[in-house]
Amino acid sequence: MISCDTQSGLIPFEEALQRLLDSASCQVATEQVLLAEAAGRVLAESPIASVSVPPADNSSMDGYAVNLADIQGETRLPVSQRIPAGTPPQPLKPGTCARIFTGAEIPAGANSVVMQENVKADGEFAVFTQCPSDAENIRRKGQDIHVGDAVLSAGVKLRPAELGLLASVGLAQVEVYRKLKVAILSTGDELMEPGEALGPGQIYNSNRYILTGLLQALDMEVVDLGCVADTREATLDALRKASASADAIISTGGVSVGEEDHVKGCVEELGQLDMWKIRIKPGKPVAYGHVQGTPFIGLPGNPTSTLVTFCLLAKPCLQQLQGATYAAPLQLNIPAGFTRKRAIQRQEYLRVKVEDNRLVPFSNQSSGVLASASWADGIAVIPPETMVSPGDFVAFIPFADLLN
Repeated sequence: MISCDTQSGLIPFEEALQRLLDSASCQVATEQVLLAEAAGRVLAESPIASVSVPPADNSSMDGYAVNLADIQGETRLPVSQRIPAGTPPQPLKPGTCARIFTGAEIPAGANSVVMQENVKADGEFAVFTQCPSDAENIRRKGQDIHVGDAVLSAGVKLRPAELGLLASVGLAQVEVYRKLKVAILSTGDELMEPGEALGPGQIYNSNRYILTGLLQALDMEVVDLGCVADTREATLDALRKASASADAIISTGGVSVGEEDHVKGCVEELGQLDMWKIRIKPGKPVAYGHVQGTPFIGLPGNPTSTLVTFCLLAKPCLQQLQGATYAAPLQLNIPAGFTRKRAIQRQEYLRVKVEDNRLVPFSNQSSGVLASASWADGIAVIPPETMVSPGDFVAFIPFADLLN
């Protein structure tokens, strides 16, 4: 009997990911959307700033704008003007100071702002007890963005920070890629929907809801084809519908070698299979190809395998199909709080929690135990042929990075 860990022909993870990325070119058109509606979308242009941010030198503190030449030790200066934010200032009169507030423009002739806590107000005068430094508490024009700069690059996913950046240069709408339509289908006669009564040998279809949630978090449009019967005819029909209605297809189950696993053969009948079986655990039977020209990703049927392989392989591929620039997930090196005495040939992803700055694995790492992923903070990456002792540094990928 051949072990899963010793089978020949398994594709190393890094090679599999690179092959997916190399084959994933943008599949969608672009559209203009209001900035207020652009959260989560992928930018399809590189907007150029028509203004500098800030547009003029301004004060970072409530205080007094002065010219350093007028401050000699303890100095008493008349307050010649008051400058709230949004009010154009007058040039600073020599031998005076200006009351100024955070965000207000620095008047011509001033070269420093003394914070109000260091100044004594005396009627129409201000008393300075120490000499400030040049440009103290002044935010320079263009310190964030200069006019003519590219604000962001095409391919960036628009999060709140990016929306604010675009708003800061006055953009009311942006060019983004249309949402990717992803058809999902589950295979297995044993699968039932939540709310239905289970019969002998049946289980509830959790993968359908895992994939729906993952795709919605990526701001993609889900084309839900439900559960497909374990027959060649039903599988062919579902794949044809998926290719006609979506930009990409994801299936769960049916990509192994059992007599009831029809997906692999049907994909090859309707298109081509470019990649199959990855040297990872969980998730070995991942498949990639095309169905009538539509990119297809086949994920394993066990729910934890579905979740892990989607995050590590399907997500980067789908994001590139939607026009996003690939960014590797955050990896942290954290000491292991466990032992692994047996080295295996597959790269393993353990569901772990960070406790007392140690990685602690869930007690049951079976690919069918979805509770391990709900409990965990992320996954520990154990390279092939690697044993682990307590205190060894192990790569850790937080779910907070993988799932968004």
